[in-house]
Amino acid sequence: MASKTGKILAVDDNTDILFALKLLLRPHVELISTETNPSNIPSLMKETDYDAILLDMNFTQDAISGKEGFHWLNKILEIDPQAVVLFITAYGDVEKSVQAIKAGATDFIIKPWQNEKLLATISSAIKLSRSRREASDLKEKQREINTIMDQPFSDFIGVSPGMQHVFNTIKKVAGTDANVLILGENGTGKELVARALHRYSLRKDEVFISVDLGALSETLFESELFGHVKGAFTDAKADRPGRFELASGGTIFLDEIGNLSLPMQAKLLTVLERREVTRVGANKPKSIDIRLISATNMPLKQMAAEDQFRQDLIYRINTVEIEIPPLRERPEDVPLLADHFLKIFSKKYNKKINKLSNQVIKKFNSYPWPGNVREFQHVLERAVIMSDSPNLDENDFHLSAHGSTGDAFEFESYNLEDIEQKIIEKVMRMHSGNVSKAASDLGLTRTSLYRRMEKYGL
Repeated sequence: MASKTGKILAVDDNTDILFALKLLLRPHVELISTETNPSNIPSLMKETDYDAILLDMNFTQDAISGKEGFHWLNKILEIDPQAVVLFITAYGDVEKSVQAIKAGATDFIIKPWQNEKLLATISSAIKLSRSRREASDLKEKQREINTIMDQPFSDFIGVSPGMQHVFNTIKKVAGTDANVLILGENGTGKELVARALHRYSLRKDEVFISVDLGALSETLFESELFGHVKGAFTDAKADRPGRFELASGGTIFLDEIGNLSLPMQAKLLTVLERREVTRVGANKPKSIDIRLISATNMPLKQMAAEDQFRQDLIYRINTVEIEIPPLRERPEDVPLLADHFLKIFSKKYNKKINKLSNQVIKKFNSYPWPGNVREFQHVLERAVIMSDSPNLDENDFHLSAHGSTGDAFEFESYNLEDIEQKIIEKVMRMHSGNVSKAASDLGLTRTSLYRRMEKYGL
């Protein structure tokens, strides 16, 4: 223990033992507290978070059986189940060692001790305590994140048959470890489905790692997903775990999996088949335990037929498919979503907004919503921000830029980005959302078209 770290509590009825412990540990630990009366342990633990507690197994009432030590071990673990307790006694034997470990003790020290061995044991105990606390903190943070995410999850509502089918599938699949592929246009709520699957799964208290594969370049793919070791490449200044390692024990969500190139698909398939990753620059693989959820807005089966996506990877990721219907196919859900978002934005911007009229809802249902629920949410938020009245009418919602279904283009401005956006919308409608065909017509790669669609919220 090179630097002073750790808070230690030593409890023994022998003051000479306590003095020797204090003398030995004081140069090495941040705090060493001693106590002869074990009845004071609860109050001491209430005042200080100890990294390790050295507990005598035999006090004056019972010199050799160790019953008092086990009694106070149980009391300590009742107060703090994560506590690191080291039993210390002159009557140590193998049987008591096994009993102590089974009862929750971390280690067993026999008096008289060897100083170097005792220091090494306490150093390990402090590290274990810190690791337990860090793990507990991470789990608590995940619970808080889940609680926060439960609020936006309420956006994921609907009474339409399509949405009811989605909800029912989530209920059936969530409790399993089956790989799930979520299909749907941009803005339909694919990540909300993924988070719902995780939240209702047996892994709900573990991490949920989301990865936007569409944003990863070929050069960063392996490092981001599988990790790297120090010196593996120019900027690798330290060992770094990848997303798969971080997700081990929990769920990993691979969004926009259809954007992967064939070489990247091959590397991903190998990891999924072997259930292990090898960091860039390393030789030894690491086992992973993950639940895989993937999502895309691309027609993977058509892409496989065109040799743009591996058929064996599709088999690996789509044990169960969940397809989210676009908003234009959910007219029953539009009034519910409108009421829901109006309540949120009225509160956010401190405005009183009344329920929308039937005329407004009719206008909404005649609009194709190429950006789906995401676009619907933005339209309502803008209307609330700009409103001067509690009653919003059709003129408060500007949908014409997306709603034209004729063959001619009518530009409200000659801004090049506006024109590009309208052309992309037009071509996507012509091909019923088929990104590959639209990209071909526009003279773009699928990845380039996808990035432009993301840019314009399509």
